[in-house]
Amino acid sequence: MEDSGTGDSTSADTTGQGAAGNDDAGQGRRSPQGLARYARPALIAGAVIAVVSIALLVIIFFLDSFNATVYSVGGKNVQDATDEARAIRDTYAAARLGGIIFLIAGVLLAAAGGVLVYRHRNDEGRNTDEDDGQDVDFEDLAGQ
Repeated sequence: MEDSGTGDSTSADTTGQGAAGNDDAGQGRRSPQGLARYARPALIAGAVIAVVSIALLVIIFFLDSFNATVYSVGGKNVQDATDEARAIRDTYAAARLGGIIFLIAGVLLAAAGGVLVYRHRNDEGRNTDEDDGQDVDFEDLAGQ
């Protein structure tokens, strides 16, 4: 009834081998359950967030230093109590605070993912490359 395009309408499911193949895969290795399923993506996402936050903080540091240098060219000090100096100091305050918050969140996320990966390192995962015992040689493949 079902045509797979190979010219042979009998498949592994009709001979009973398909059900056995599914049972072997279920008995072999199991996939992680619960939070362990999200451990690797959390580790990767946390590391990426931490790296981007560090890059953002470095850029903010250089921009802040540049602004302070330009301001001090006229003989003024960025640490003065003037409104202009305070505005220059507070220019990147929100971005700096956000960068620090995201850095902490990224490090915590990466650490949690790393702990879960470490805890489940010996769990058996799904292995679909197991040998099912069939020996196929060239004559079988060529149809001779």
